[in-house]
Amino acid sequence: QVQLVESGGGLVQAGGSLRLSCAASGRTFGGYVMGWFRQAPGKEREFVTGINWSGRNTYYVDSVKGRFTISRDNAKNTLYLQMNSLKPEDTAVYYCAADSGYYSDTYYDSGSYKYWGQGTQVTVSS
Repeated sequence: QVQLVESGGGLVQAGGSLRLSCAASGRTFGGYVMGWFRQAPGKEREFVTGINWSGRNTYYVDSVKGRFTISRDNAKNTLYLQMNSLKPEDTAVYYCAADSGYYSDTYYDSGSYKYWGQGTQVTVSS
């Protein structure tokens, strides 16, 4: 069992930055693939980025490439999402997710993740 708690969301102007954190407790953090998803009002939850157990392999949806960076600190049991050059269309509730394993072929698929955090709101004003 893994418990995930996101933090770091808030209100920011377009062009600004935020850093989200996801603190994990429970099982050994290093044995999990991790991902960030987001859900805007009236829209389905969508994949943002994923990372393998070591942090060496990362994956991004095209709309955030070059602006967002996922990373993890296994010693601190924490996943991060650095978001730069934020746009109003990035406004959403952001969720971190985890599933056991060292690698995944389906980082983009929300159904591949067994554990989810409660989400943190990110609002980007124009």
